[in-house]
Amino acid sequence: MSADWEPGHRLPPESGDDRRPDPRGPEGDGATPGAGRVAWLIVGALAMAGGTALGWNADALSAVVTPPPYLRAALVGLAVAIGLVLLLGALNRLAGDPDDTGRARAGEPPRDIAAMIRGVRFVFLAVAAFAAASGWLLGHPLPLVVALVIAGVDILETSFLLIVVGLRTRR
Repeated sequence: MSADWEPGHRLPPESGDDRRPDPRGPEGDGATPGAGRVAWLIVGALAMAGGTALGWNADALSAVVTPPPYLRAALVGLAVAIGLVLLLGALNRLAGDPDDTGRARAGEPPRDIAAMIRGVRFVFLAVAAFAAASGWLLGHPLPLVVALVIAGVDILETSFLLIVVGLRTRR
């Protein structure tokens, strides 16, 4: 096992070692997370707050859950299509690169942890999309509220993980 794989490894890159990322990272100074990651945290919090508020207001909930039948059918189809696209994207990100085996033997990191976290995010967002589709299909509010909570918690959780991974790889 090389020093690159040990937990907490913080040695500076050796000369000529181009495998390590730029310590400043793609977003700047390396000390703070990027604005995009913070924006995703806000989106996750808003989704959870929206699901909670929607669950407490019965009139708004019934208006969202039981729109006219043609609109409900379109919403079901759209949610299923979004769920399938997210699921395919997740499978693509989680599958990794076929050259990973060769990289692991060469001593390079075999997987991009941020891509795997985003793949897991897509899986949970696909579950949320399918839950929303079932809510409109059944005309029941519970799956819609559950979909918003799943999406919100997942976005918050994976955003925190991406921030931690980004800060850790920049050191």
